[in-house]
Amino acid sequence: MNSLSTSCSPTRARRRGSIRRPRAPSHVQPTQETHDAALYAIRTFLKGRTTYDSFPVSYRLIVLDSKLEVRKALQCVVSAPLWNSEQSKFAGMFTVSDIIHLIQYYYQFSSYDTAAADVETFRLESLRDIEKSLGVATPPLLHEHPTASLYDASKLLIQTHARRVPLLDNDSETGHEVIVSILTQYRLLKFVSINCGKEIAQLHMPLRRLGIGTYVHEGDPENPFYPIATATMSTPVFDVVHMFSERGISAVPIVDEDGIVVNLYETVDVITLVRLGVYQSLDLTISEALNQRSPDFPGVVICTASDSLATLMQLIKKRRVHRLVVVEGDKGRLLGIITLSDVLRYIIGESMIGEAITSAAIDEERPSSAP
Repeated sequence: MNSLSTSCSPTRARRRGSIRRPRAPSHVQPTQETHDAALYAIRTFLKGRTTYDSFPVSYRLIVLDSKLEVRKALQCVVSAPLWNSEQSKFAGMFTVSDIIHLIQYYYQFSSYDTAAADVETFRLESLRDIEKSLGVATPPLLHEHPTASLYDASKLLIQTHARRVPLLDNDSETGHEVIVSILTQYRLLKFVSINCGKEIAQLHMPLRRLGIGTYVHEGDPENPFYPIATATMSTPVFDVVHMFSERGISAVPIVDEDGIVVNLYETVDVITLVRLGVYQSLDLTISEALNQRSPDFPGVVICTASDSLATLMQLIKKRRVHRLVVVEGDKGRLLGIITLSDVLRYIIGESMIGEAITSAAIDEERPSSAP
């Protein structure tokens, strides 16, 4: 497992003696006021930058025709915008959740053979019918314009519980929609971490004290990890698939009999099985299914409730991470889980997510120490 809290012991370089008097440290001691001022500065930064500003210098965008078979789509991506070629318009997003719902549907109402055969010919445009059959809410057809502020795009992500938002423009000659790019939570937070280094260094307060993440509520004898969904190595894969669909989550911590975190099972692990055509593997245990996991799995990233938001943001700057498992004790007992949605919600501000933001509300939010 990879730990968020790391320590290093740099080699001490030799230096000549000096007759100068030692100077007092020039840095400002972190306080609640400096934390709030830094948070306000980051929000101001996001309001002054557009989604276009967050685009990398070079990137590849894959757009799928809504009439494409699911099997072919899975061979190239696990998430992509959909395009209705008949109407020349944006048709939504194809995500891992769609596959989870599709698997759940066939294993509830059909058989292995039917599922295997249908997934081979099932088209992306029919995925919404599956959601209706399962009673799952149809995802909104949300999108933003490349000139929208990153702050507004962040609010849209939080309001709709989406992990990504398509950026659409219109062709000046034909007037048709054009899919320009996709803004993900990760790209947005990494953009902040790269451009707001000074402010991030002031976000020194502990993650749990800031209310970032979901933590175990003690006192429930039936589920010691409530409200966090967990599994063990002996849990069937399909039971975890049901958790993904029912709770709208993308990962479940795997714990032993003592509550020690031993692994993490993600939606992408299920997609790997579907790509291989091993549909029967959904009846395997988590332990057996992990043997077929892709060798490039980056590992479980863990942290403690006392780690700071600054440390977490610095990690996002260095590597691709989508969630952290919060542990306690020397052995790593499960305490909570933190997603990028949790981090983004805190940075944007719970009171600032509503549709209407008045200048009075902004003034009220401004820390007294801010310029």
